[in-house]
Amino acid sequence: MCNRRYQFKLVDLKSTKTGVKMLFPPTRYTFLCNKPLTAFLLMCLVPWLAGCWKGRIMSTPSGLQYKRIMKGTGVKAKTGQEILLFETTRYRNGTILYSNEGTTTPVKVLIGGNQATLAVDEALVGMKVGEVKEIIAPPYLVKRKDYPPNVHPDSTLVIKLILHKILWQPL
Repeated sequence: MCNRRYQFKLVDLKSTKTGVKMLFPPTRYTFLCNKPLTAFLLMCLVPWLAGCWKGRIMSTPSGLQYKRIMKGTGVKAKTGQEILLFETTRYRNGTILYSNEGTTTPVKVLIGGNQATLAVDEALVGMKVGEVKEIIAPPYLVKRKDYPPNVHPDSTLVIKLILHKILWQPL
């Protein structure tokens, strides 16, 4: 019986205005199989599983990047709901700009009600109670009318979100 070696590369690409760029270096997988069907199934299964790994950075069409640090429970948050949220906002170099994470007072936010930045509103939709998500928000998704003195308007921000509670469901 002849054993064949099947190889493929798992590449994560992001479409940008100037073209396509690779987010991570490609990962090469090699399988030693004697059945082409088995190799084909493995080639389909491994990339799918790679997308399910905890902590993998995902991208949305708007350019928001996020990773889920911890799963939540219950129903998913939707636009129009009021929620209680703990958050930590920092620059990419680690400098903390704002945090209420270690306190007992979460922030009350109406999702989609212009009470938070576009990045936070987008990230909150679909989160469950107890879920922890870290987002990397480009400057165009964190624009504000007025900026606190310690925030530069052209900054990419890293925001850790913890959905504490969903207060009410829209009708």
